[in-house]
Amino acid sequence: MSSWNERQRIVASEGAELAVFEYGQDPAADTPTLLLVHGYPDDHRVYLQLIRELAETFHIIAYDTRNAGSSSVTDKPGSFVLPALVDDLYAVLAATHASPVHLVGHDWGSIQAWAAVQDPRADGRINRFTSVSGPDLGHFSWWMRQRLRHPRGWAQLLGQLLRSWYVAVFQIPMLPEALWRFFLTGSYERATRRTVGDNAIRGLALYRANFQAKRQPPLQVSIPVRVIVPVMDRFVSPSLTDGLGNWVSRLTVTKVEAGHWWPATHASDFAKLLQEEHNNEL
Repeated sequence: MSSWNERQRIVASEGAELAVFEYGQDPAADTPTLLLVHGYPDDHRVYLQLIRELAETFHIIAYDTRNAGSSSVTDKPGSFVLPALVDDLYAVLAATHASPVHLVGHDWGSIQAWAAVQDPRADGRINRFTSVSGPDLGHFSWWMRQRLRHPRGWAQLLGQLLRSWYVAVFQIPMLPEALWRFFLTGSYERATRRTVGDNAIRGLALYRANFQAKRQPPLQVSIPVRVIVPVMDRFVSPSLTDGLGNWVSRLTVTKVEAGHWWPATHASDFAKLLQEEHNNEL
């Protein structure tokens, strides 16, 4: 079997059917497994170059999150709250019989992965987490409150609010759909050199479902966590890692000279980092 050979299946989760893809080595006790979770407005294809780099060594699982790519919601209009997304992740783990896994998340994939590693089901099933450009929402809420309380933090708070301007725009009915349909999709696809189809419009529900609830402080995370910080990220402030060590006991922060889509634009660098982490565990 070719290490690149793609195996696809559909996995049922509550209210959704998830397109799940496996690559690389067959599952085995001595073969490390990566679970890759993409962000907005992408699908699993944002990781294809990374997968090509790692397929000789790893068993790799990727999936299109609910209503992105080839996945769908079965209950209209569907639930997109964070607990439903976490249930999807664990449905994928159950269907692929994969554990323990090194969880990798980018953008919204990282946001839901943060919630997943704080879930009781993570015990024995997720042994490491790599986060890129997607904060834990509980920590994000705490970070914002801390900056608001102290004048010295106001500049950082303003900087992040300016980076997050689109979140407010996405709450407006119909306007963001029109912007993506007539203007933004083409420019995004030309800039990234990959197609996203209607992922952007379908994924607006993520923003509309998850930014109203009051957030509790994050739970303690004991597994090793590496946070990749692209210092030229237009959407996530590098200072959002401040205070993260209060919740994550085995935290490593790695800054990279790149923008938000570092996993796609610097796939070889990302692959080397993941390979080094695996080698250090042996």
